Amino acid sequence: MSAEPQQIAQRDAPRRAPRSLPMRVLRILLIGAAILLLLPYVLAPLYRAVDPVSTLMLWRWAMGERVARTPVPIDRIAPSLPRAVIAAEDDKFCSHHGIDFGELRLVLKAEAAGSRRIRGGSSLTQQLAKNLFLWPGRSYVRKALELPLALWIDLVIPKRRQLEIYLNVAQWGPSGEFGAEAAARRAFGKPASALSPGESAMLVATLPNPIRRNAKSPSPTLRRLAATYTARSAAGGDIDRCVKPARPA
Repeated sequence: MSAEPQQIAQRDAPRRAPRSLPMRVLRILLIGAAILLLLPYVLAPLYRAVDPVSTLMLWRWAMGERVARTPVPIDRIAPSLPRAVIAAEDDKFCSHHGIDFGELRLVLKAEAAGSRRIRGGSSLTQQLAKNLFLWPGRSYVRKALELPLALWIDLVIPKRRQLEIYLNVAQWGPSGEFGAEAAARRAFGKPASALSPGESAMLVATLPNPIRRNAKSPSPTLRRLAATYTARSAAGGDIDRCVKPARPA
């Protein structure tokens, strides 16, 4: 039997087009993007027990820059510091579920009107989401990623633990000082457990811009802002009720 008919059939059969290299690259990129988007949702529940680092810390380590940080439990931080943080940054921290929608609406209205608000609309939980998983700076892309992350973090991490993490990952100095312990020792030469209400308020006043605002040598403007936060903390009633340690039965 001649093999010629079989060869002709094989030659005439439709050939499968090879998958192009750009399509393979695109598929790999899409898979990688999906993993990056989902990874924070996998990691967040682990942070109930594991002390995380911020993306800014990771960046500084990658660049060979200094990172000074000593994680401490919230019980070893003066109560005036977390209270001042809540009073200054998010006085509804104990009542919202990750996002202060009322504050967010005010910010959106201000932006639509072309005005600039001194205080942003990001809750402490949103700031925590940014510090742990996103990048600094203002962009609508980052905000779109930040909002669902904040809701998830508030669902899987208790409020007290959220604030504890925040106090240990926030940048608090111009030379890579992160966390309350490094901040207290740099500015006042004492541990975070020994901070006075005035010193706590002074540290909180530097949070929006710890590169330019120096609690160790505060400007008159910084002193006035710290005084405002001290008064707000004292008059805030039970704003920190969700982060107080549970009383023994």
